[in-house]
Amino acid sequence: MKSQLFTFCLLIFGSLVAFAQPQYEIHLSSKLDNDLYYSISRNGRPLINESRLGFSGNVNLSNFLQHKGTTERRVHQVWHQPWGENKEIVNDYFETVTKFRGENGVKMTIRWRTFNDGIAFRYECIVPQTDNIIINDELTEFNFAEDATSWSIPANFDSYEFLYRKMPLSQLDNANTPMTVRTDSGIYICIHEAALTDFPEMTLRQTQGTRFQAQLAPNPDGYKARIEGNRFVSPWRVILITDSAINLVNSNTILNLNEPCKIKGDLSWIRPMKYIGVWWGMHLGIESWTMDERHGATTANAIRYIDFAAANNIDAVLFEGWNEGWETWGGRQNFDFTKPYADFDMDSVVRYAKTKGVALISHHETGGNVYNYEKQLKKTYRWLADYGIHCVKTGYAGGIPDKHSHHEQFTVRHYRKVVLTAAKYHLMLDVHEPIKPTGIRRTYPNMMTREGVRGMEWNAWSEGNPPEHTEILPFTRMIAGPLDYTPGTFDILFEKTKDSPLHQKWNDNDKGNSRVHTTLCKQLANWVILYSPLQMASDMIEHYEGHPAFQFFRDYNPDCDWSRALQGEIGEYIVLVRRAGNDFFLGATTNEEARTLTVPLDFLTTGKTYEATIYADAPDAHWETNPIAYVISKQTVTAADVLTVTLAAGGGQAISFHEK
Repeated sequence: MKSQLFTFCLLIFGSLVAFAQPQYEIHLSSKLDNDLYYSISRNGRPLINESRLGFSGNVNLSNFLQHKGTTERRVHQVWHQPWGENKEIVNDYFETVTKFRGENGVKMTIRWRTFNDGIAFRYECIVPQTDNIIINDELTEFNFAEDATSWSIPANFDSYEFLYRKMPLSQLDNANTPMTVRTDSGIYICIHEAALTDFPEMTLRQTQGTRFQAQLAPNPDGYKARIEGNRFVSPWRVILITDSAINLVNSNTILNLNEPCKIKGDLSWIRPMKYIGVWWGMHLGIESWTMDERHGATTANAIRYIDFAAANNIDAVLFEGWNEGWETWGGRQNFDFTKPYADFDMDSVVRYAKTKGVALISHHETGGNVYNYEKQLKKTYRWLADYGIHCVKTGYAGGIPDKHSHHEQFTVRHYRKVVLTAAKYHLMLDVHEPIKPTGIRRTYPNMMTREGVRGMEWNAWSEGNPPEHTEILPFTRMIAGPLDYTPGTFDILFEKTKDSPLHQKWNDNDKGNSRVHTTLCKQLANWVILYSPLQMASDMIEHYEGHPAFQFFRDYNPDCDWSRALQGEIGEYIVLVRRAGNDFFLGATTNEEARTLTVPLDFLTTGKTYEATIYADAPDAHWETNPIAYVISKQTVTAADVLTVTLAAGGGQAISFHEK
């Protein structure tokens, strides 16, 4: 077949969006020569060399195609979401649609969208005379034009709970997405996907040098995806391209690639909340999920937590281990999601919470037994709705039955079924052990937050997360969406629980004693930086009582209107500010290196005066040797002022700005 070359030259101007980048040119080329390829350059410099496109399976979706036409359009939209880092979103892109015809009437369309911070594309396929399309492999490649420094976690199809690896791209054998790289020329590139709805997740596998191929999570039978019918639309394959690390944090492209909200009617039941919960004591080993002498989720404990929430401007309380079935842990977990343990009086707890104006978050640990959960799903969600409970934290900490993995098409469909059912009964979701976020919160904003990360609990029973871990997350995992990391532990060294025999037994391993690897003020700042619309104060409430620094969480409002990363580098430090109503909240954190930053306050409203309450590391603070030393001060500031922010090693600073 004769080679066909068609080229699109896309000009993107930074002034079109809220966080402007310098004017630059993205050049997208596509070549058809038996196989189909694309390449990307920026300002004349190659970024992605010739990379293959297509799929293999029971039909040919990769080669011997004929180009049947190209259409183009420019789209500019402004839309609003009920919650999010930013309530108002600009969606500005140039779209190119290339159409191909293959064997036996196969039609394949590739839809390209170029934003000011990158390119996305997806496949739209129609296969006549079939009612069952099987995908064996995705052939999509990302052939980086030069070596780069990469930050990624391994391509594991069951878990995202790994520390990030920093290594040359050429030495990386595989990765999950989002994967972020920084080229030697200073360009930041992030590979991820958007609108994952009925497909296995995409990971990346090195094939040669800096060439990577999409690797889909397989079904137990070996195939990657089975589509009923004769057509399918793939998730978007996203290549973010920016001049700075903070522009990756500020990107809305993943969100913009999803469909608009499909939940009809009043959305007032979907609302950001601060919460506490009976949870941390289990991870420390001084409480238990099962109904024994250490049981945490008792009626008495529930009342105590509800009282604390009501007295401290906290919206909701989570209870883990309240329902029967925890005694089946270790086998085929068989939880009952409407049957409380005998020492947890659901009726009394619900009535008491209502008198205090405190919402409840119901915890549903499935242990990976998705069949059991789906069997009870409608009944359980109706039961919660009847109680006036509108939020559920789900968990999948176990193997999926029948050798399914957590991230294949089968389980992606399960996660989506849960989201749809929850929307029907006006339930918000906080999903642990999830499929990674790909922006569906735009379409179903009841999908509030997810874990999908090596989070806070790892500090309770392992060697823990090093200080740099949370300096990597905003530039990698959080590009995908909100993160239920559960920050806010004040008992950094576990001094109030380390003498407990149960805690000592829990931590009797070859990795030494556990602890939190930050200063106290970094825990405060992470409430701002590690964004979640359902934001948790993770510690046991007795560690907050009477603590002056807890005032920051009392004041903090997770219902943001506007957010912006101001400064930062991957794995080193970040400064980020959010506005909620008339108040601003700033968080700054660093890795193992102490540093002093200069932060202009030009994000404040011009002409207004604010009282800044500053929660700072003490001069002698250090994450290893003196983590709980802090200083609280107040200062009157305006948008014309500049603050000097001093961070201890492994430290942070949190500032609330209240209009005077």
